[in-house]
Amino acid sequence: MKEDDTMNERIKGPGRFSDKGLDNLTTCIQADIDKGLIPGASMLIAHNGKTVYESALGLQDPATRVPMSRESIFRIYSMTKPVVSVGVMMLVEQGRLLLSDPISKFLPELQDLKVGVEVIADGVPHLRLEPALQPITVQDLLRHTSGFTYGIFGDSLVKAEYRRAGIAHPRMSSDEFIKAMGQVPLMYQPGTVWEYSHSTDVLGVLLERVSGQSLDEFLSERIFKPLGMLDTGFWVEEEHHHRIAEGFDVDPVTGVTVRMNQPRRRPNLLGGGGGLMSTMQDYLHFAQMLANGGECENARIISRKTLQWMTSDHLAGMPHARSGQGYLPGPGYGFGLGFAVRTEPGSAFIPGSVGDFTWSGLAGTYFWIDPEEQLLAIFLMQAPEQRNHYRQLFRNLVYAALE
Repeated sequence: MKEDDTMNERIKGPGRFSDKGLDNLTTCIQADIDKGLIPGASMLIAHNGKTVYESALGLQDPATRVPMSRESIFRIYSMTKPVVSVGVMMLVEQGRLLLSDPISKFLPELQDLKVGVEVIADGVPHLRLEPALQPITVQDLLRHTSGFTYGIFGDSLVKAEYRRAGIAHPRMSSDEFIKAMGQVPLMYQPGTVWEYSHSTDVLGVLLERVSGQSLDEFLSERIFKPLGMLDTGFWVEEEHHHRIAEGFDVDPVTGVTVRMNQPRRRPNLLGGGGGLMSTMQDYLHFAQMLANGGECENARIISRKTLQWMTSDHLAGMPHARSGQGYLPGPGYGFGLGFAVRTEPGSAFIPGSVGDFTWSGLAGTYFWIDPEEQLLAIFLMQAPEQRNHYRQLFRNLVYAALE
């Protein structure tokens, strides 16, 4: 489906972007939509605080043929993590917790955790449980050095234990989730290795216990309402179901059945690591707040220095931090408190600037902020199997248009 001219008019503003480059961005993504590789995509670039490009292409829902629009609501999955990380740092700013605090201070279910070490006995691999040498801290949760993991990415005996325990099943309550996390072994010793994990889901529960509010109430009161993010939440009310973006039933490239979460009712477990639904304009408000140093829409969410702290590399000085099964930030990037942070001008597969920070989501959502260029960009789609390709492609095309 071609771009809807009434919904995808380019918004021009001050900036050093070439029309030719932005036209090429539109043409490249539209060509893949026309080939049936992805259902549709919504894209936005802001420069010097002004939107210089916005486009909604293709289909919001391939089953109903509803076109993508600026009102489409997306599963943003792990782009929830920066939001919850900001929420936790707001509590730090209030003096209600410290990054050095052991998480068992707030979550006693997570005391005395064991580390699962794979050993071979009689030719058969099994887990040997060893005591954790140091407690998991709040900082470990924020920078993914807790030793926790996910059961859905890669495989190991510890990941198999997560799957057996049904960790983070949507029917779990937050208390049941934390209890289950206390009964499975850690993948690594705390504070040693970056491992993508349920750390931010644990942070969400920690935030609830410290604040005395449910996660949705806290985020709504402290972040969403002040920033005007009125379409962001952990589920979509019935009157807005027609705005939910959907993927193909089967990915046309890989042949894999596409499975995404059900956003049409309130889940028992409000997943701080990946449960939010949002729109392009809502996430723009959040991203612009980050780009502005913690303030947007006349609302100060977090201090400039706290945000600078969050977007610094917190893995420096950890010699084994990148030695895990998969270091998702990739070459040229460290990790801060909720964001991957660029530490080198080269090494990475993608263009950017030292100090740019970013994160993405399982279904194909992606954003980054480049303070040096005063640039932010957001890409939203619902095509999980194609996410890695389009993250790189979109970033390449954006920087190619920057003169």
